[in-house]
Amino acid sequence: MRLKLLMALAALLIGPACAKKDAPSCVVPANLPRPMLEGPTVDQPRRLLPIGGYTLAITWSPEYCASRMSSPKDHARCGGEAGRFGFTLHGLWPDGEGAQWPQYCAPTRLVPDKVVREHFCSTPSPQLIQHEWEKHGTCMAKAPADYFARSGELFAALKFPDMEKMSGRTITAQAFQEAFAAANAGMHADQMRLNVGKQGWMEEVWICLDKSFRPTACPAHQGGAAPESSVRIR
Repeated sequence: MRLKLLMALAALLIGPACAKKDAPSCVVPANLPRPMLEGPTVDQPRRLLPIGGYTLAITWSPEYCASRMSSPKDHARCGGEAGRFGFTLHGLWPDGEGAQWPQYCAPTRLVPDKVVREHFCSTPSPQLIQHEWEKHGTCMAKAPADYFARSGELFAALKFPDMEKMSGRTITAQAFQEAFAAANAGMHADQMRLNVGKQGWMEEVWICLDKSFRPTACPAHQGGAAPESSVRIR
């Protein structure tokens, strides 16, 4: 009975079409803000560790932008000039073999403007693109173009449940994960984690990948919303 209910809910949430992105008309602004170098800090030091797998993190932009509509820093993503965004790519993160992960593995320069523009519609923030390369990309690729090509390919391969049908609803984390997995052949609910804010709004989906970039069961230490917890969709 429970399986039938889950299948029925998944069918409802997925709908007749699994939309790829909610910003098919994304336009890269002519003038993008120039990112700044970040680098490691005392709180976020350089860590050289073996890679045990990866996390593909995607952000639900309606929730991200709900409190940032007037933020100059987030104007490109939230101001409407470039389009209306749904899920966007936060980043591809090398994980360690335990609870810690490698980060800021090598000194670097600014990501070339050409690369920023090529990947803006997936990650509509030049500064976030810079941050992801410095903190995560330097631990798994020799050049920004290679890193963002890999993360962009993984992001482009994802299909999403019908988020318009879920908007304004409250469901369980398990139900959302079942629906998301059902939209992606071969994926299972335990291969992702939901990041949920204090008021219960879903902020991000973290998809766990093995060293060959295939979905795998998430380790317990990665946390995320409990399966039975209530999740609100903006």
